[in-house]
Amino acid sequence: MDYAWMLVPLCLSAFAAGVVNALAGGGTLLTFPALLAARLPGYPGYSPDQWNVVANATSTAALVPGSAAGTWGYRRELRGAGPWLARLLAPSLLGGLAGSLLLIWLPPGVFTVLIPWLLLTAALLFMLQPTLNRWLPKHPEELHPSPWLRAGLIGFQFLVAVYGGYFGAGIGILMLTALSFMGLGDVHRVNAVKTVLAAAINGVSLVIFIVANAIRWELALPMAAAAVLGGYAGAAVGRRLPRALVRWFVILVGFGLAAYYFVKQAGVFPGA
Repeated sequence: MDYAWMLVPLCLSAFAAGVVNALAGGGTLLTFPALLAARLPGYPGYSPDQWNVVANATSTAALVPGSAAGTWGYRRELRGAGPWLARLLAPSLLGGLAGSLLLIWLPPGVFTVLIPWLLLTAALLFMLQPTLNRWLPKHPEELHPSPWLRAGLIGFQFLVAVYGGYFGAGIGILMLTALSFMGLGDVHRVNAVKTVLAAAINGVSLVIFIVANAIRWELALPMAAAAVLGGYAGAAVGRRLPRALVRWFVILVGFGLAAYYFVKQAGVFPGA
């Protein structure tokens, strides 16, 4: 396949990821599989297991600019959130570092085995999001969490960051659920803190992937531009496009891909 033609579906997936990230989250479930499919026609020099790791790192690189832009967009809502950012940035950075190092240091075959489970986990998180939202407190600004609960959140944030550094789809849902019980204030401040922490996790992962030379920049850069455009488009059409429709599209994609890779690992497909 010609390189330019290979970029077309990748940039389309990144544009769609930018749209769904602006509306519902879950863009990794679109860019990562698209990059997996690009290996055979575009990069025959990699083994399948090696390309799986490269695809994950390249997908992260492609979506980091949108995450950073989201942080800037929430700068006003971050006022007064400094103490919580001070508590949670360190476990976010350390967890992201640990997760990305696990991706690089473990044998590539480990990630290959985990791919369907990671996709299934992400799809389940997005499907359960409304249920999790019903558990959230109606007036979080009135909460006064105990020191033990705060310590538990710090530990939980580290585990979320490890998952985020290793794969990452769905970390926003996990963080929003935990942060909502911490007395941070209204939902906008909670979302702002979540966005900063996600950017920190993705940022430290990006540094590790750069050092490990695990990113195909000729793919990541045009995909990043497409994802940013998709984010603007998502914000523009957000009032007209039902969020539930977008969310269920991501969920069905996630479940479908998980089923495909489970069946592929079972050796049902020829050459799998």
